[in-house]
Formats: sequence, C-alpha cells, structure tokens
Amino acid sequence: MNDTSLAQQLADYKAGFIQRVPAERVAMMEAATADLKKTGIETHALQVGDHAPDLVLPDATGQAVRLSDLWAKGPLVLIFYRGGWCPYCNLELRAWQQHLEKLGALGGRLVAVSPQTPDNSLSTAQKNQLAYPVLSDSDLNAATAFGIAFELPKELIDLYGSVGNDLPVLNGNGRWLLPLPATYVLDRDGQVLYAHIEADYRERAEPAEVLKAISLQQHR
Repeated sequence: MNDTSLAQQLADYKAGFIQRVPAERVAMMEAATADLKKTGIETHALQVGDHAPDLVLPDATGQAVRLSDLWAKGPLVLIFYRGGWCPYCNLELRAWQQHLEKLGALGGRLVAVSPQTPDNSLSTAQKNQLAYPVLSDSDLNAATAFGIAFELPKELIDLYGSVGNDLPVLNGNGRWLLPLPATYVLDRDGQVLYAHIEADYRERAEPAEVLKAISLQQHR
C-alpha cells in the first residue's frame, strides 16, 4: 500500500514531467490551463447545496447504472476523470482504491465517470485493479449537466493527437471534449455535500479530506 498522499504523488509526477519534456510544451500547456480557469468554469459548475442530475450511464460492461440508485444507498463519492490515458487520473483512481474500506466504513460508495467508451473504461479498471464502478459518459451528458465539460483549444488538440491520445476515438463521440477533474459527494437525495472542481488537471481532491468531510457531515 502506498502511504504517500495523492497530492505528493501528483506533485512528484508533475516535477518529473517538467524535467522530461521541452519547456515550450510545458509553457503551452500551462497557458491553456490558465485560459480555462479564466472562463470561470470552476465557479459555474455544480456547487455545494445544488442537486445533482439523475442520469443513466453504462458501466464498463455496458450495463445501465442510474446515479440515484447509487446515492440512495448512502453518501456517494462521484469522481469525474479525463481517461485512462491521463497519468494524473490513474494516480487518483488508484489512490481511491486504497481508501475504499474507509469509505465503506462510513456507509459510502464510490463511482468514477469518464468520457471513455465502456471498452476503454474496462481497460482502465483492469489496469488499475479497481473494485468500484467505472461509468462511461461518452456523450458528456453527465459532465455537461454538472457544468464541467469543455472543448479543447486547437493547441491541445494538436498536442494530444501527436502523442496518440485521439480523444474522438477513445471516447467514441468524434469530438475533442473533456470534463474538468472533479470530485463530488452526494447525499441520499442527490444534494451536493462536497465539491472539488479544478481546471488544473494536475490537482485532485485528497481522498482523506473527502472522507473527513463525509465524517463531519454525519456527526452534525
């Protein structure tokens, strides 16, 4: 078990990435992230106190899953991630796998959502040895409903395409769209109890902090 915090793992990967790739590429990606933040998408997304949309999404085997069926059973941690091609996402998914037992002890459940097709979601789940559902939001209906879907700028489209991350194919929708990385906690009525929305894809909610928030809510 890796006891290093998710934040430290992300920071370590980021530092290594900056050392490995050309400075101009890093600068371009930093500028794209800054431009995305300037749109205000983080503050326009669903926030604490809002009610989540009740949607039906296929899991990695193609079976339909209704979100309200999940949140009705107790606090639901809902993670939006970009895809299995994203190393930061894989670090996040594996970190949550290590916190499943603690989440279960709080009566909570976990589900991760990405735009990947069910087949690609299955590959991600198997690669990371995940024991929680991974849902497919190929048309980004869920990401749009939560207010976190955005279209990639041309410079990122060119970059991702050049390194083999063909999102229109991986996601099966023919479009260059992604969700912001986001973590929500929903109560039994689908109300948002906790929200971490970040335009910088290298930053994620710390699982221990999410668990702490759930625990505090339960003791109010």
